[in-house]
Amino acid sequence: MKKKILLSLLASTVLVSQNIELEPLKISSTAIKTDEIKSTDAVEIYSAKDIEDAHVQNLYEFLNQQTSVITMPSYGNPFSQRLDMRGYGIGDGYQNIVVTVDGRKINNIDMVAPLLSAISAASIERLEIIKSSGIVTSGDGANAGAINIITKKKSAKEITLYMGTHDLTGGSFYLGHSDEKLSVSASAEAQESNAGRNINSSGDKDDNSLRSGVFSVSYAPINEVELRAGASFARTNVIYGGYLSLDEYTSDPKQAGETNWGATEQEFDTDTLSGGFSYYINDKTSFDFDVNREEKRSNYITYASIADYVYNSAKAAFNYEGKEITVVAGFDTFEGKRTAYGNKTDKDNIAGFVIGNFAFKNHSIKAGVRVEEVSYKYEDTTLLLKDSHSLYGAELGYNYTFDAQKSVFANYTHAYQAPDIDRFFSYGSFNDFINPMKTDSFTIGFNYIMPNNKLKISLFYIDLKDEIYYYADPAYVNSKNTNIDKSYKYGLDIYDKWLLSDKFNITLNYNYVQAKIDEESENSEEYSGNELPGVSDHNIKAILSYLPNKNTTLALSQVYRSEAYAANDFNNNFAQKQNAYKSTDISISYTKDSLELFAKINNLFNQKNGLWIEDDAIYPLNFATTAVAGFKLRF
Repeated sequence: MKKKILLSLLASTVLVSQNIELEPLKISSTAIKTDEIKSTDAVEIYSAKDIEDAHVQNLYEFLNQQTSVITMPSYGNPFSQRLDMRGYGIGDGYQNIVVTVDGRKINNIDMVAPLLSAISAASIERLEIIKSSGIVTSGDGANAGAINIITKKKSAKEITLYMGTHDLTGGSFYLGHSDEKLSVSASAEAQESNAGRNINSSGDKDDNSLRSGVFSVSYAPINEVELRAGASFARTNVIYGGYLSLDEYTSDPKQAGETNWGATEQEFDTDTLSGGFSYYINDKTSFDFDVNREEKRSNYITYASIADYVYNSAKAAFNYEGKEITVVAGFDTFEGKRTAYGNKTDKDNIAGFVIGNFAFKNHSIKAGVRVEEVSYKYEDTTLLLKDSHSLYGAELGYNYTFDAQKSVFANYTHAYQAPDIDRFFSYGSFNDFINPMKTDSFTIGFNYIMPNNKLKISLFYIDLKDEIYYYADPAYVNSKNTNIDKSYKYGLDIYDKWLLSDKFNITLNYNYVQAKIDEESENSEEYSGNELPGVSDHNIKAILSYLPNKNTTLALSQVYRSEAYAANDFNNNFAQKQNAYKSTDISISYTKDSLELFAKINNLFNQKNGLWIEDDAIYPLNFATTAVAGFKLRF
């Protein structure tokens, strides 16, 4: 009667070992559990083995190298990176992706991106990317979709140590035990490095350090009840350089630069406590309840700027899982408070939702709705302001399965994004409340999963109203956060994993997207008909793997993104564009019994890459060849 605590690892989709066949993977992080072939959504699923075989130093690196998600350091900060998926742009795309860890939403109430660097790659059991869906259970912000991370809860013991260029040293461990009654696990990671840039004329280097840890426990005193609790922390300290002019970037991207405001130092600490229980009423019906409290502090030492956050959240759900019908209904609440800059600003959400799936013969139909109330409060020494919005989301999907290998699907999603609290400020002073963004997304797709080939194709169209953006006035007078009246996006996603033989396999992830502004003008500037800046038309990630024997894997990967307009170029008239991103990586691993040795070279051909904000405001990233080597011991 009690659901198993241990999550099943069904298959590996990237860098598989010899004699492994491809098969549909289970989607375990959504309210409606199904597998890839029967899903009404466009999905990507990556297992613990996929992440381990990639030998990445953080989750951002894995997303950028192997998935359809794009990541780039936020203004040069490698521990806080921006995300983009389905053409929402590298500027604000991260605010349109809900990120959860074991069901806990980790998005912020301001313009700080989710801190994925705090999640050790060694602690992840599965990573599931749900595109243009997830609004019913994930809520506010799931316009591009959701990234759901499920951490390990299995019986295992492993330790990883590595060293690399730019003074990189790091390590992680995972310890876990699981049986019918008890599941307990602990994991931690530590990392030190620099990004290879000077931060001043004296030749001092940038510097990054990270410490993180997670502890979780689940206990079933009787078959009908499961109790769970957890705690996690992260400590980051980063010193990173400022922007460069085009001439500086072209001549030497490692330099500090003479025209910017200099290096920035930030400390960011976060602590989370969670608890919950599940009650299994009978074989088909259960009730889940979980609560979380997160306390964070961001300290920009360079500017003597401190922000303190407190987040409290709770989620309850009734689950019914029959042979043909699955229904989940519940509510969730979130209270977020930030104290900073001499004011207190709150963003609170409360929502109810219901979603169901009806499966009969070869057909699956999913339908769900969410109603959410979002309220704001701003208070300083002279002002007390309030605002609120009533919003709703809806999902409707259909899947027709021809056989165990082929299916087609179509879905519609109405989603929304309530503004983050930073949108109400201009140069530190209260500006005004602005409108929520609303989207209507349409997706059709095809799945074809054979023992030696996994092919997924989807087409999407998204209609947007009041897309939120920052108007950067060229005269630096009327800059403000505001809304694009109307805009739209459309594109194509292709994923193909092909086992060419028992020694060779290839993986391709290709995304084509167009993001257009329909109607918008600001301060006598007309943007109608322009492209949304920071969106590349083409995003290609390809991996060729060679397995000469049962112990050895060689992998060659290529990442390419086409050029785009600079992040602030809404008028599409800057002299400089965002250059194409290119990186070629190669890795090798050797496994014998419980020991694995690995080595990896990133950016093999030493290609320059950067993030263009505007003309002569370029933040270098992945601009030089780097290497890492280490070992993993399982015992």
